Amino acid sequence: MAKVLVLFSGGLDSILAAQLLKEQKLEVKALCFKSCFFDEKKAKEAAKDLNIPLKIIDFSKKHLEIVKSPKYGYGKNMNPCIDCHILMLKEAKKIMKSFIATGEVLGERPMSQNKNSLKKIEKESSLKGYLLRPLSAKLLDITIPEKNGIVKREKLLDISGRSRKRQIALAKKFNLKRYPSPSGGCLLTDPEFSKKLKKLSNVFPGYKENDIELLKVGRHFWKSKLKIVIGRNEEENKRIKKIARKGDILVEIKNYPGPLTLIRPYGKGKCVEYAEKLTKRYSAKSKGKKDIKFKSWEIRTRLF
Repeated sequence: MAKVLVLFSGGLDSILAAQLLKEQKLEVKALCFKSCFFDEKKAKEAAKDLNIPLKIIDFSKKHLEIVKSPKYGYGKNMNPCIDCHILMLKEAKKIMKSFIATGEVLGERPMSQNKNSLKKIEKESSLKGYLLRPLSAKLLDITIPEKNGIVKREKLLDISGRSRKRQIALAKKFNLKRYPSPSGGCLLTDPEFSKKLKKLSNVFPGYKENDIELLKVGRHFWKSKLKIVIGRNEEENKRIKKIARKGDILVEIKNYPGPLTLIRPYGKGKCVEYAEKLTKRYSAKSKGKKDIKFKSWEIRTRLF
């Protein structure tokens, strides 16, 4: 039985690509990548539903570098989709047994899934002829697995464009009861998160994984090159405390319940007084009180 490695996010397109190849009696193995900006949760659920083995690769460090400086630029937000796909495919090629398939659909994404971009991704990942897109295969050049009869081209599809009507109809045909909405799981496509990342990138281009984790939680403020993050609830307060690293300053109200505030210096200064004002503003329990006392301390031991 021929083997195929499917790039698998757990989204509808990758689910359908895997299912189409299963229908052709191929041995399908799913490969999911995780990074600072997306995880493997959807992929795990979908692979279980399809009863296919799933391999997960954490390529956070490599991915972070292309996010900082993508060769082919960004999409609408801070998403370097072309560079991201190339990186995934290069990593996938290292464990490929026969050929690789993806859930890409011609024209579904204007930047990374037009015909030129699909060819560019195939060439840059050194997979010419061995990269199959089952959902749009009939609209693209024939691949080597098709030429060799491993995959029957007549059973592949010719889907194009941004509408998902055909994919949803296909999901019903395959009796797929659970699949995620098309909103996507990558934070880099989110406009609000992208604004935060762009600001961080301008202030501190050398940001690391821990800086990204901080972007995911709380209310965010800047005072020159000092970043202030305020927890919105008890859960976020706990997360901020865990993310805090050496050199960060934590601020909280000592005698009333309220948010935990973190100051991260990307430049000189501390701005504790300003952080105290913000902390007071978002503490419902201390509103109108005149006896508010603050507590602040610098993290000295954690080496993140």
